[in-house]
Amino acid sequence: MAGHSQFKNIMHRKGRQDAVRSKIFSKLAREITVAAKSGMPDPAMNPRLRLAVNNAKAQSMPKDNIERAIKKAQGGEGDNYEEVRYEGYGPGGVAVIVEALTDNRNRTASNVRAIFSKAGGAMGETGSVAFMFDRVGEIYYPAKVGDADTVMEAAIEAGAEDVQSDEDGHTIYCAFEDIGDVSSALEAALGEAESVKAVFKPQNNTPVDADKGASLMRMIDNLDDDDDVQNVYSNFEMSDEDMAKLSA
Repeated sequence: MAGHSQFKNIMHRKGRQDAVRSKIFSKLAREITVAAKSGMPDPAMNPRLRLAVNNAKAQSMPKDNIERAIKKAQGGEGDNYEEVRYEGYGPGGVAVIVEALTDNRNRTASNVRAIFSKAGGAMGETGSVAFMFDRVGEIYYPAKVGDADTVMEAAIEAGAEDVQSDEDGHTIYCAFEDIGDVSSALEAALGEAESVKAVFKPQNNTPVDADKGASLMRMIDNLDDDDDVQNVYSNFEMSDEDMAKLSA
């Protein structure tokens, strides 16, 4: 996730999060509805729903919106959303995984394929790049929660596997099956996390220059803007110098 995290930080600093808040709420609501349909409509009894609700709260999604999304599931709405995953290569040979929730697989596949093609990339078969990533838990805290040593100590105690800290915050990784236990232990030590989710973390990164990086970021931006796309993961990395150029 390092590459995509860098990208998200850049866009966050440019204020893009505020500009697309309604779209973010829409994606969060869809995940809440699907999560509520997948089990009990009670967050206390449904781990996936609990994560979805907590992440929505972390994005300051209004309580009414959250309750409405759960009620849609209880009312039988949202049945037709399918979870689909697309894989492929973007500019510079960077591996990309796209997770979507859709009520029309043909529409979503066509849109995603067009975005890949326009950027000079190409979609592949299922499994074509997933083997380059590990499915893990990702827990994120803002920098204000403490310094790197404090967070590292708490993460070790909680049973996490890795911590990456920078000026923006702390990203903590754990085994996929340990998300619940590790996040609960961290909450006791550091307070509520800004986000807790399952992600695809690259095993190795593919370096790209500023030119390819700019094209890749536009592609990821376009994927993120698609209503059906929930998450985008990639394995790119850029030098600090090139990253600074793009964020200027």
